[in-house]
Amino acid sequence: MMSVKKVLAIVLAGGEGKRLMPLTADRAKPAVPFAGFRLVDFALSNLANSGYFKIVVLTQYKSHSLDRHISETWRMSTQLGNYVASVPAQQRRGKSWFLGSANAIYQSLNLIGDAEPDIVVVVGADHVYRMDFEQMVQSHIASGARATVAAVRQPLEMADQFGVIEIDGTPIDGAIGAHKISAFVEKPESTPGLMDAPDQFLASMGNYVFDADALVEALEQDALKENTKNDMGGDIIPYFVSRDEAYVYDFSTNDIPDATDRDRNYWRDVGTIDSYYDAHMDLISPMPIFNLYNRAWPIFTRNTTSPPAKFVRGEQNSVGTALDSIVAPGVVVSGGVVENSVLSNDVFVAAGARVQESVLMDRVSVGAGAVIRRAIIDKNVKIPAGATIGVDVELDRARGFTITESGLTVLSKGQFVSPPDEHERKLALEAAAELPEALAIAIDRNQLSEETAMKIVENQLSAITPVHAGSMSYDGEASIDG
Repeated sequence: MMSVKKVLAIVLAGGEGKRLMPLTADRAKPAVPFAGFRLVDFALSNLANSGYFKIVVLTQYKSHSLDRHISETWRMSTQLGNYVASVPAQQRRGKSWFLGSANAIYQSLNLIGDAEPDIVVVVGADHVYRMDFEQMVQSHIASGARATVAAVRQPLEMADQFGVIEIDGTPIDGAIGAHKISAFVEKPESTPGLMDAPDQFLASMGNYVFDADALVEALEQDALKENTKNDMGGDIIPYFVSRDEAYVYDFSTNDIPDATDRDRNYWRDVGTIDSYYDAHMDLISPMPIFNLYNRAWPIFTRNTTSPPAKFVRGEQNSVGTALDSIVAPGVVVSGGVVENSVLSNDVFVAAGARVQESVLMDRVSVGAGAVIRRAIIDKNVKIPAGATIGVDVELDRARGFTITESGLTVLSKGQFVSPPDEHERKLALEAAAELPEALAIAIDRNQLSEETAMKIVENQLSAITPVHAGSMSYDGEASIDG
């Protein structure tokens, strides 16, 4: 049943994303690329698929690329009164910028006044998931709540990492997934388990549904306080809890068409480099944990003019191959090997190069014989022939690359990578000589002889011999005399 209520959707997209540095050095967190999309595309796609076409996106931090992406990608039928509008901080209520997520909406109350909605849906712009918000709105209406918080089930030992929602356990008749909130606690040391799942708790997803008049009143009350953090989760939701007007919506009850058993109710907070990387790795298995190929609930993004991806032989007939990977339009793998990786638009991988367990963004160029391992490479980076990224942590650190606690190597947008010296070329050659995982599995299953596999590897190595003889140019393409 479709809601007869007027709904305005507000996307909170002003996040700085400090924990995603250096990916946020030049852009807002919601504008960070993800598997050929932008993070904001997931929130906007969910809203559009839910039937909500009046959407405002509140921006602030380094918002140029985000504003440009929204203006070029998210166009609704204005003739029908629909829109996706990017709205910057305007200092409408005092001479300060947004002081928090609640203050961002407070300073933009004119948007609610202009739209005159009955219901306001407020969502974050930095999570990867699918969700039908109409189901949450219907639950909100049926429960009689004034504020509803979407919650995802998480293991009990992770309670200190989330805003925790404690419930009274009594289901609400006619309101699927709804329970009254008894307490909202920010990152507690411990919390009680759920009645139907003692090893789990409900964590706030940062998505909310409000009666419009109740939200306006709460924001105005919050603005008068001196000890507020101006935060939706930290201040506004506790306000409604104290008034016995806050309910939770259990995300596990949300039903998406054509969802698989593996990706049903998938939700990932990609607020850190490691979680951002892990979310990419969730995409690439044969039965992915998060399925990008659900046509019944598509994720929309900007159309590309890039040609189809291409896998061709390179120098010495080396075979261009991608194994257990996602490659976007415009990718050319010319005699290189890509394994367990995600390659965005227009990436080039030259002969004998190896890309393993990595995320490469638009227009990254990988030179012949270069090796990339467990790395995130931002846009427009050129990896010289014979270079290594992620093979030697100390070498990466000495070159000014970012290294996470888990050992990921991260290069920022357009970051310079110096040509390799003899030591690094040797590292690259040794790494390139390793047997690809798929071939090792085939040998183990007697699907391929070890002799044949070694011939494949030797053929790849022969393609990069010129690299170690110094006859390759900087960008990895063969020179005239090579």
